[in-house]
Amino acid sequence: MLFSASVALATGGVPASAGAETAAPAPQLNVTAVLAEPAVEWVKTTDAPSGITIEFPGKATVRKATVSIDGKPVEARVYGLDTADGGASFSVHDMPGDRYPLEDNLQRFLELYMVNTAEPLESSDVRKHTVDGRSVLDARLTSETGSNPAVGFTRLIADDDHLVQVIVLGPESMEKALEAMHERLLDSLRIP
Repeated sequence: MLFSASVALATGGVPASAGAETAAPAPQLNVTAVLAEPAVEWVKTTDAPSGITIEFPGKATVRKATVSIDGKPVEARVYGLDTADGGASFSVHDMPGDRYPLEDNLQRFLELYMVNTAEPLESSDVRKHTVDGRSVLDARLTSETGSNPAVGFTRLIADDDHLVQVIVLGPESMEKALEAMHERLLDSLRIP
């Protein structure tokens, strides 16, 4: 569902989650056994038109869209992967990343998420800084509706020729795993 919402947005992305290890005691031996989920193979994904690459915890799918911004068509590609716990996505828009302030792009994403999912999504801990000479905006995402609140993280990146967004979103109970996944996605992101 989360990846579908990001595709519908096309000016952002949505989602993510990762597996977590759980510990279970072996009562007769009084030791702790660690039960790990199967290893996840991270797969490099390349946005062919831009050359931007990122690694996902599995094979991502791509959806292409043309969105109208100020009455002009902008090509966008959203790469995403749904997991049992949420999803991860990254999007590339063929427009200068500084065409609009990153704060405005974040607000537009939050509004479109609400329109497409009927669930409010809010940002907090919004921080603007520079990474590799590019302006970036990081934010924590939350949705408090329903019995299963959601949490996630996003980064918007202003490149000379592209607006790039990375998002993870999933159940609040998976926040640490989601944050770790988001950091790994960001570590693997390469913009030529």
